[in-house]
Amino acid sequence: MIRDQETMNTLLDTISRFVRERLVPNEEWVAEHDAIPEDIVREMKDIGLFGLTIPEQFGGLGLTMEEEVLVMFEMGRTSPAFRSLFGTTVGIGSQGILMDGTDEQKQRWLPSLATGEVMASFALTEPGAGSDAASLRTSAVKDGDHYVVNGTKRFITNAPQAGIFTLMARTDPDVKGAGGISAFIVDASTPGISLGKPDSKMGQKGAHTCDVVFEDCRVPAANIIGGKPGVGFKTAMKVLDKGRIHIAAICVGVAERMLDDALRYAAEREQFGQAIGEFQLVQAMLADSKAEIYASRCMVMDAARRRDNGENVSTEAACCKMYASEMCGRVADRAVQIHGGAGYMSEYGIERFYRDVRLFRIYEGTTQIQQIVIARNMLRAVR
Repeated sequence: MIRDQETMNTLLDTISRFVRERLVPNEEWVAEHDAIPEDIVREMKDIGLFGLTIPEQFGGLGLTMEEEVLVMFEMGRTSPAFRSLFGTTVGIGSQGILMDGTDEQKQRWLPSLATGEVMASFALTEPGAGSDAASLRTSAVKDGDHYVVNGTKRFITNAPQAGIFTLMARTDPDVKGAGGISAFIVDASTPGISLGKPDSKMGQKGAHTCDVVFEDCRVPAANIIGGKPGVGFKTAMKVLDKGRIHIAAICVGVAERMLDDALRYAAEREQFGQAIGEFQLVQAMLADSKAEIYASRCMVMDAARRRDNGENVSTEAACCKMYASEMCGRVADRAVQIHGGAGYMSEYGIERFYRDVRLFRIYEGTTQIQQIVIARNMLRAVR
């Protein structure tokens, strides 16, 4: 729901101008240097991007789900790396604490997360645990008023910049699957934590991932989110519905940007004595892209409003993430095709987006995981 339309319009205008005037002109620099300039990071903090989903009482903007996706539509109109910088903070980094944390944990961490003073990172994936997240092997063994953590986490977004990790670790080895997993807030400066070298990725330069290794790392028992062991996986699942709608919204924004670029090129590029946009086969690619983007936007808005109304949106969130991420990949492919040989060249930027958006079909649950979630929810409802 939109709480105050005038305030929301002002925020969207601010972010749209920031994207247009500051982020888009720096896309190539970020891709070349694999870093986001510090002055831009400061501006992102000043605008409030790190506190989008954190309640106002803790210094954030406290956006509703509908308001959040409108912001993501705007943020999607530039390189995904910019969104990724604050994505883990506004996602499970803050939302796990907000949804299930104790009052003390909320007071301790949410204000510094809202300002971007502390960045959060979500440490779930392991060398042997990805889509099958419940099979994770990182252990947390109780030792007095602490837990001793050992294990390796892989592909952890924003780990090099993180001030805290939302860590998923197995606290009860006798309970197989999700039931033995707990969620911890771990200060990144805790002794026993080391980082692997930054990963070399297909795309999204400027968004950094790496391994995070825990060796006899002592974490206070008071840092278990909510103070209750064994419910960490449930916390993660609560946040995932929100995160999947968020990612779907980014897919819509990026797809709109790519379509705009392709449309502009089709209107200007001439072959056989006319603009290539006059050819029906090119028009078909433009039309298909527009229709699929429109469908995705409608799905995302509907799911966001349902969530704001308090409905269970597990199925809708999975539908959004599955459809929008696949749609984004198709639009990227068409955009390259419309550009022809130019689409394969880095100077036009389309090949960069083509690589960047490939990740959307993988994280926050692969397309195949979304299909399983949707089908299982449907069958559960029938039973």
